[in-house]
Amino acid sequence: MAIITVTQDNFENEVLKSEVPVLADFNAGWCGPCRAMHPILEELAEGEHNYKIVSIDIDDESDLAEDYDVMSIPCLVLFDKGQEVDRSIGLISKDAIAEMLGV
Repeated sequence: MAIITVTQDNFENEVLKSEVPVLADFNAGWCGPCRAMHPILEELAEGEHNYKIVSIDIDDESDLAEDYDVMSIPCLVLFDKGQEVDRSIGLISKDAIAEMLGV
């Protein structure tokens, strides 16, 4: 499964009502560390898994960023059953992301 672009319009269905855990990547196109982490997230999103990865551009979706207190990017927020269960701020390794996802 590819990374899903999430907006205010589909956030509830893709994240809050998801049957599987969701790793939300809050990012921006101008952010170097965000761009560096994107290929790692793409790799982790490939294939079938018991999780999904979504991308939220904070410039386009500032209300979502504000709702979830995203103050620095990249910011990864793990949701399970609609609730935040983990968070990481800054560029982290593939192993650290996989650990967040439990894989």
